[in-house]
Amino acid sequence: MKERKSKLWRDLRALPREAWVLFGATLVNRAGSMVLPFLVLYLTKELGFSAATAGFTLLLYGVGALVAAPVAGWLADRYGPVPILRTSLLLSGTILLAFPLARSLAAVIAATLLLAFVTEAFRPASMSLVGELVPAPQRKTAFAVNRLAINLGMSVGPAAGGFLAAASFRSIFWVDGATSILAGLILVAAVFRSHHRAAHDPGADSTLAALRAHADPRFLFFLAAIFPVILVFFQHLSTMPLFLVRELSVPVKSYGLLFSLNTLLIVFFEVPLNSATSHWPHKRTLALGALLSGAGFGAMALTHDIWAVAATVVVWTVGEMLFFPAVSAYIADVAPERRRGEYMGLSQMTFGLAFMLGPWGGTAILDRFGSKTVWGTTFLLGLLAAALLVRLPEPRHTHAETAVRVPDPAGPAEV
Repeated sequence: MKERKSKLWRDLRALPREAWVLFGATLVNRAGSMVLPFLVLYLTKELGFSAATAGFTLLLYGVGALVAAPVAGWLADRYGPVPILRTSLLLSGTILLAFPLARSLAAVIAATLLLAFVTEAFRPASMSLVGELVPAPQRKTAFAVNRLAINLGMSVGPAAGGFLAAASFRSIFWVDGATSILAGLILVAAVFRSHHRAAHDPGADSTLAALRAHADPRFLFFLAAIFPVILVFFQHLSTMPLFLVRELSVPVKSYGLLFSLNTLLIVFFEVPLNSATSHWPHKRTLALGALLSGAGFGAMALTHDIWAVAATVVVWTVGEMLFFPAVSAYIADVAPERRRGEYMGLSQMTFGLAFMLGPWGGTAILDRFGSKTVWGTTFLLGLLAAALLVRLPEPRHTHAETAVRVPDPAGPAEV
């Protein structure tokens, strides 16, 4: 136990100062993220739109996010991820502050598309920056810390948004916009000692620089292998609540407590878990995460009360904690250095497509064939993904990539 704790602290202290600045900015930004969870309510209650129109507007946000991912990745490769992150946060904050001025449907659609494109540009750029700053041996831990910042923030933002929305829907836009701008200013004030070189840099290795994400067979196999797991994971936003309320008669407040259980497990255990398994091959971590995710959701077919459901949440949350940091770390490891943003952008497109198809497909199967078919399908998808991921080729690292970063002369980064 002492050795594990010691290794965890060594891993955390080995992360560069710039990475901690990014994690801090992410936490600030996510702590104010409250517009998207309440957007449908705002459009229906405040602006009087129909439920169908509000749902269509949310779908357009997904479309904007899908387009933003590859564009932001390309821009991060060309100009560096830091300028893209700063621009994304400052512009999204400005758009959020101005969003309540949009009252007509056309204005709301335009504002939503613009907000989605600017806001979602943050994801591939931030993942690219972590991959650039952190050497390969610490990447799983680094991406776990990044997810910790996201989950800590999201545990605050939507909860606070509920209280603010009860008083004034406009206030959630003001708070969300202010925190986005504050996070952007944190990155503006910080100094990033980046070694970024653009993809068109003639000094880059010609073979690696020419390897495009959409033409890399190893990477396309990886995206195909993880896609079933992402489809399964998004059932917690759609099929799972319907199943709990309709079939198990679970109160809505209890469903919220299951979310809290998921978040608490991530906050307390994800970073130590990824530090302890950082030496595992990627395919082992990914395959086990896929298997546990499928088994956790699949086991809901056997549940009859909230306590049994809570046990399944624990299982698929452990799968989530292993799977998603390993996904980001694998991409950072296999992507050519000059095209890391492009690879991250294509992976985010995969997540966006799964977000559009997963909830729709799960609810359609639930209505047509019943819950046991849904949960049986999730289990089979987890098995399929695990079977593919155990065949995943491991990335080859150069000496420069795998070497542990030398501590800054000024001392180790503050944890």
